[in-house]
Amino acid sequence: MIRTRTVMVIGAGASCELQMPSGADLLARIVQGYDFSRLGTESQSRESVMLARHLSKLAERMGREQREIIVAAQALRNAARVGKSIDAIIEQYDHDPLVVACGKLAIAFFVGQAETRATLREAPRVAGELPIQGKPEETWLYWLGQLFTAGLPRSKLEKAFADLTIVSFNYDRSIEHFLPHALVMAYGLTLKEAQAIVAQHLVILHPYGSVGRLPWQLGQDAQAEWAGSEQPWNIHAIANQIRTCSERLADREWTGRLRRSVAEAKRIVFLGFGFHPQNLDLLFDRTISHNPDVLASIHGLPASNRPLLARQIKRLCGLEFDDLLTLENARAFETLRDHALMLES
Repeated sequence: MIRTRTVMVIGAGASCELQMPSGADLLARIVQGYDFSRLGTESQSRESVMLARHLSKLAERMGREQREIIVAAQALRNAARVGKSIDAIIEQYDHDPLVVACGKLAIAFFVGQAETRATLREAPRVAGELPIQGKPEETWLYWLGQLFTAGLPRSKLEKAFADLTIVSFNYDRSIEHFLPHALVMAYGLTLKEAQAIVAQHLVILHPYGSVGRLPWQLGQDAQAEWAGSEQPWNIHAIANQIRTCSERLADREWTGRLRRSVAEAKRIVFLGFGFHPQNLDLLFDRTISHNPDVLASIHGLPASNRPLLARQIKRLCGLEFDDLLTLENARAFETLRDHALMLES
């Protein structure tokens, strides 16, 4: 059980443990999917055919010529070949709503597709087990589930989520989908009971939106089953829920809630997070000043960049003492596993 007010910031590096695409993988899929040069030939890709159909519908919905949408998709494809992330690319194209719309559609399409292929499955093979192929303990979600339930009796289960806010910069719904199954396994609940508890008590914020609300979640956003279809009937409504950095910053109420959660936390945990400047701008509008404990997994970060990152985190979080910052050159699941005692304190 988490007993200290904690914010957990999740990036693409964590989702990769579930065989979800990294930022670079997502860009590569967009480059391939928006390559329409082979349409109508034997070498055309299935993804390009499906995306062409979606773009045709998008043009109709936006009241634009199909040619204009294709040109915008090609502009997005060109930018993806040199970009760092799809979030950054659609942000830099804020002057062109057609390119932004093509980017959001690509996110909805490819992330939805990735959910159908991830190791996190729709349901467990055996009732009562976790819906993860392979070794669950080699995913960070497994250890997150342990953090919620360890030492917590069922009679006090509503307290499991009281001291945690999750900020996911990913578009997938892996956290929301997994946690009810963890409660089922830990407490013998029915899946419906566990989903109701998670829906009511879990605080999870997606700064850039997600590819739909799971059917059991509260709210009014367009919904989609986990891994239910590579082509949801409401894919355009789902794409409209994707947000750019500028769109989030313009929503002062939403951004204020996010920043207050970070500023009031006594512990901040970064898992698989890339520390891109525009993402940090969403989390911090000023230096916070109460010296929170900070734990960050930095697997894959070059050693030459670690001192700079340490200085940046210390400045943003107002850390006065070196021992408040822990940088772990480890994957997300290893970080949660090895620091479970501290995170439960």
